[in-house]
Amino acid sequence: MSALPEGLLAFSAFCLWLYMSALYLVALYRKDNSIADIGYGLGFIVALLPAYFYRISMFVVSQEEVTFIALLPFILVSIWALRLSLRIYQKNKGKAEDFRYAAWRTSWKWFRLRSYLQIFILQGVIIYLVALPALVLSYESVYWMPLLVIGLLVWLKGFGFEALGDWQLDRFLTEPESRGKLMTRGLWKYTRHPNYFGESLMWWGIWVLSMSAHPSAWQCTIISPILITFLLLKVSGIPLLEARMSQHPDWSEYARKTSAFIPWFPKK
Repeated sequence: MSALPEGLLAFSAFCLWLYMSALYLVALYRKDNSIADIGYGLGFIVALLPAYFYRISMFVVSQEEVTFIALLPFILVSIWALRLSLRIYQKNKGKAEDFRYAAWRTSWKWFRLRSYLQIFILQGVIIYLVALPALVLSYESVYWMPLLVIGLLVWLKGFGFEALGDWQLDRFLTEPESRGKLMTRGLWKYTRHPNYFGESLMWWGIWVLSMSAHPSAWQCTIISPILITFLLLKVSGIPLLEARMSQHPDWSEYARKTSAFIPWFPKK
């Protein structure tokens, strides 16, 4: 097992802090904390870029070939991050501040300081912890191929669920006949949150990838998929969205029939 160069993890954290602080200043200027959602995905690229840039520079110095497998974790995370940030940007463009942030703006005391710490800095900490398996992989060249393949397949399934679920929802929302109705078809027939399930599954895939190179490091890297799954299930994902959706007259029946997270056949 190769060790990360001393200070590289700290430097990645420092770059992420600078990025989140810059996002906060933009949000302060625009009076719109929704930018935190747009910047969330890109924050993973910021966290990983120093480590993988160092990795590439070491290949250049040693005159070794930069392999696709060596950069695979960074490529996978970047694909997901860019798609997510672009989608949220397009969704939020020209709209008012998200209802969650707007509510906090009126209810929080010491709003500016609390926004910086509780929205932007806390999000940076979460990004760093979730990105840990990919950071660990940034300084590794040897992989156990069976686990690498399994991890890649798990990631692909998760990405497919998130991307397809988002596409189906976006298409549904543009149909005039869907106005006022709940999305209950496609992947949404089998889980109320295919995009959240897909995001969780992707990070379990990245964790399996890290196990293909660092099986003894599972104790420090497993916090990544556990944390993102917990947040989606219990904190900022499903609870907030379903509290809002529960006001729809068809929600109770849909929730009774449809799995909340893991896809399964609907109940009769």
